[in-house]
Amino acid sequence: MFETLILMLDSTIRVAPPLIFAAMAGMFCERSGVVNIALEGKLLAAAFASGATAAVTGSAWMGLGAGVAASVMLALLHGFATITHRGDQVVSGMAINILAAGLTITLGRYWFDQGGQTPALSGDARFAPITLPFEKQLADVPVIGQLYSELTSGHSMLEYLALAIVPLAWWVLFRTRFGLRLRAVGEAPAAVDTAGISVVRLRYTALMIGGLLAGLGGTYLAVAQTAQFIPNMSAGKGFMALAALVFGKWRPWPAMGACLLFGFLDAVAIRLQGVQIAGVEIPVQFIEAIPYMLTVFLLAGFIGRAVAPKALGTPYVKERE
Repeated sequence: MFETLILMLDSTIRVAPPLIFAAMAGMFCERSGVVNIALEGKLLAAAFASGATAAVTGSAWMGLGAGVAASVMLALLHGFATITHRGDQVVSGMAINILAAGLTITLGRYWFDQGGQTPALSGDARFAPITLPFEKQLADVPVIGQLYSELTSGHSMLEYLALAIVPLAWWVLFRTRFGLRLRAVGEAPAAVDTAGISVVRLRYTALMIGGLLAGLGGTYLAVAQTAQFIPNMSAGKGFMALAALVFGKWRPWPAMGACLLFGFLDAVAIRLQGVQIAGVEIPVQFIEAIPYMLTVFLLAGFIGRAVAPKALGTPYVKERE
């Protein structure tokens, strides 16, 4: 039983990083007052750019750079539509999602002729698991050995980075002057503007930070977890990250907890495939839908009252003197 639990938690850590990166990206954007429903498209675009670049260059680091660059470019496009031209933030976000979904498949088919997929990655073209010191020596130690060798060790750099980014995001948002100003922009942009601080610059900065984090999440999908880009491989993770953000009430630690919970549900669904009840095998489609159904159930029944930033979704129009 203990070994099964360790394996489930290990799967959770491997599944959760895209959700954590995307949730932190959404938190920075929405704390500044910009709805970031485009997380799904940014994850997908970053996954394709990183997977394609790593396949061509043979370097996972080049793939990481390309994935982050693609996500940041979409973030700037989102900002151009919603901040500069004050367009509808939800509509522009959905447009980016549709653009990424179609463009990645089209370019993948044109460049690689593999049905939209990129070639499989191996060697230096992917982020390999990191073996921590004394893993083999401690493997046979009861309890501690399994916790260290199975759960703590053997993950890629991006998995450790996903866990480390949460305290960093908390510190930036709640312990720095930049974080104070960012949160103020999401609550009362007119007051921030009156104080001589540029609302436009802060919101663009928040979107770029969000693009960077979403790029890391998409890169993890293609260059670390799957070692290949597959069409629509984000599979709704951007929307689940938004749900985790609302579940966590726009705070880093609760949002990470929600991401780990969703990751655990996804890991459970994977292990339940092929399970039979009374001699009847449960359809795979139903098992794959379990995490999404439970996400809706948890949001509907256990979240309580979640108060969004007051200026969320509202374009800022500078008052004329």
